[in-house]
Amino acid sequence: MKSSENNFAELKYLATVCSISLAVLLTAIKAVAAFMTGSLSILSSLVDGLSDIVSSCISMIAVKYSDKPFTKRHRYGYGKAESVSALIQAAFIVGSAGFILYDGIYRFIYPVQIKETALGIAVMVISLLLTCALVIFQRYVIRITKSQAIAADSLHYVVDILSNSSVIVSLTVVRYLNWEWVDIVTAILISIYLIYNAWILTLEALEEITDKELDDEVKNNIIQIIQSVDGILGYHDLRTRVSGNHWFAEIHLEFDGNKTLTETHALSDKAENKIIAAYPQMQLIVHQDPFGLPENRIDHTLQDK
Repeated sequence: MKSSENNFAELKYLATVCSISLAVLLTAIKAVAAFMTGSLSILSSLVDGLSDIVSSCISMIAVKYSDKPFTKRHRYGYGKAESVSALIQAAFIVGSAGFILYDGIYRFIYPVQIKETALGIAVMVISLLLTCALVIFQRYVIRITKSQAIAADSLHYVVDILSNSSVIVSLTVVRYLNWEWVDIVTAILISIYLIYNAWILTLEALEEITDKELDDEVKNNIIQIIQSVDGILGYHDLRTRVSGNHWFAEIHLEFDGNKTLTETHALSDKAENKIIAAYPQMQLIVHQDPFGLPENRIDHTLQDK
């Protein structure tokens, strides 16, 4: 399990280094293109790139912090740092989007002529290709590590793919039809989409911070594993939560009341080992109960939402 956690940490760190490096490169070339063309849509992509740099740096710090070993003061680890970083990144996204919205409205009132559209198109095509490559790698890392910080960082670049594509279209329209208002509308639409994605990102981060349960698929698989162990007669009060890379679960297992503690402990270990084999990132707490014992249970008090 330790080796797996180390591999996860290395993958996440590499993903953050790649995203920061690309963000710096693209921001530099977009700055030149925005200055040469006067395009608001390129400027909107540039501002988003600046927020990407800040957000990726936040992700790197969060990833390093969330992978710290458990301590006496933090026995569940530091995984929630990834959720906090996601909230900070969402704030940066909203801030950058607000700037572009303001500038877009300003340019409707005071139009700015767009020049050197061929240069702008070339820069945005290069940005699109490099961003696609990064997102493919990030998706691989997310699938392996389940990192919320990398997922939040990747969201910026998914938006970049859409925004880069729309900027290319708008600059092409401006170049051949001279419809400069298309550039402004494109920038405003990108900003609105950024705000929407920031809202989704915020909701997901808050879900983890407030200890949302694991997916039903995972919980159902845990139950199936428990039911596959002969000698376990029932279960109740299954609770799960996520903190960064780590999953935590608590469950009460029910046994024949005539069995000894040693026997029920051995059966509990058997079930626990099977669950951890299926989910190496899981930390499981098992309580042993006599089957059929009447008691107050958490299951009886849970609300639907």
